[in-house]
Amino acid sequence: MTSRRKDDHVRLALEQQHPGPGHSPFDDVSFVHHALAGIDRPDVSLATAFAGLSWQVPLYINAMTGGSEKTGRINRDLAIAARETGVPIASGSMSAYFKDPSCAATFSVLRTENPAGFVAANVNATASVEDARRAVDLLEANALQIHINTVQETVMPEGDRSFAAWVPQIGRIAAGVHVPVIVKEVGFGLSRESLLTLRDLGVRAADVGGRGGTDFARIENGRRDGPDYTFLEGWGQSTAACLLDAQGVDLPVLASGGVRHPLDVARALALGARGVGASAAFLRTLIDQGVEALVAQLTTWLDQLAALMTMLGAATPAQLARRDVLIHGALREFCADRGIDTARFTSRVATAPTPTGGSR
Repeated sequence: MTSRRKDDHVRLALEQQHPGPGHSPFDDVSFVHHALAGIDRPDVSLATAFAGLSWQVPLYINAMTGGSEKTGRINRDLAIAARETGVPIASGSMSAYFKDPSCAATFSVLRTENPAGFVAANVNATASVEDARRAVDLLEANALQIHINTVQETVMPEGDRSFAAWVPQIGRIAAGVHVPVIVKEVGFGLSRESLLTLRDLGVRAADVGGRGGTDFARIENGRRDGPDYTFLEGWGQSTAACLLDAQGVDLPVLASGGVRHPLDVARALALGARGVGASAAFLRTLIDQGVEALVAQLTTWLDQLAALMTMLGAATPAQLARRDVLIHGALREFCADRGIDTARFTSRVATAPTPTGGSR
């Protein structure tokens, strides 16, 4: 049953992808163009660091799958693409492995094919500390993702209905494993209040996992034979809204959910993300065109991100968080409702340190 569910998730996630010019909350973020801000391309570094972790690039392949023969092949190809591009990668939920250890290879292939890369294991908030350690050991993981997904569980026919134990269990897992713990929402967003709770639990970083990408309420609704939960589709905060809500929280944040292209990566970094993940865009390329096309896509994204940073005068991903941006539309309304001052984002260049070798 678990194996079939994993295959269903991939199929239904792909069915949600409708490439086109539709509006995204990321489109409510625009850079102020400073015509003389550009720097030299050789001076740009894509390296980023947070929570004691160092990545060559600020882009990662986010948690997707594992647990069946088909998804094991997908994980193998994702791992190859990560290895060839130096992009970090996270496993899908490893609950299937805890129920059936015979599917271990569908997850461990992430390490087998990517022996020197950054790999994160993935468990849910109900996992025991022992199982969390098993997940880390199986993948020789550099970090552990704990995914939280109350909305998905609510719609899932066989999902959990008891959530009160999640907060203390996250704290126990964070204290009980030897790698940094990153808590990740699966597509409904992390509010400022949630981030503060995670910080106090000892979590080292959080992936805000906002609305805009794969909608797991819609996926689980597509698997139901019983009462319909269509009214929960579109629930939550967008990734851009979550990043704005996270301002001033003393916890490194990552961004995923609805990331379509390198400009969205740059926008997320400008709003304070330390790294930016995508899943559906990469899965579609892999399924439709194969692993070589995915390697080419990742390489192109990284090259174009570096080009954007060169144009914007940001020598590092962290410096993108000092570039001037404007907040528009519904995203601006969200900020007003949440008491977030958008004016502070519009003139950051004037207060940023002068780039090395330049003057103002």
